[in-house]
Amino acid sequence: MAFEDNLYCDFSGTATKAIAGKDILLAIFDKTGTKLLAIAGQKGLKINRSKDSIEITSKDTKGGWKSKIGGMKEWSVDNDGLYVMNDESHKALGEYFEGDDPVCIKIVNQRDQKGMFGGLAIVTDYSFEAPFDDAMTYSIKLDGMGALVDLTLNDKANQMPGETPTGENKGAGE
Repeated sequence: MAFEDNLYCDFSGTATKAIAGKDILLAIFDKTGTKLLAIAGQKGLKINRSKDSIEITSKDTKGGWKSKIGGMKEWSVDNDGLYVMNDESHKALGEYFEGDDPVCIKIVNQRDQKGMFGGLAIVTDYSFEAPFDDAMTYSIKLDGMGALVDLTLNDKANQMPGETPTGENKGAGE
């Protein structure tokens, strides 16, 4: 057996399959839908998913306990980091914020080169902080429009930031 019978190097445990947060990036597509831009300067990323509950308790509900069913779902993304003023991704975020157009977002695992989640969102907050004694930072909030799609279920959603979309011709001789 490998690794001396896994005596001290047991790779079967779940800890060896954990995902490092530093490997997960928020990216946005440009308005053409072909260029995927990783948001420059990222430090924090939070994916929020929630569902309403609808109370269906009635007088004949057993035992005095409330009963509920699932209602509407929603999602959002919070992202923050160091502000890179002239980066194409921040220019695009500013345009999406000012123009009210939805942005197609994608969350990727850059280590495994795989897409994780994707969907349409509205930029509802794009703030900056410039403290006297620290680096200038940004924070954004993206509110989802429709479903947040689980891209791990689709092998065709693995375009990474800076790559040419799959299936596109790169030109003669390439």
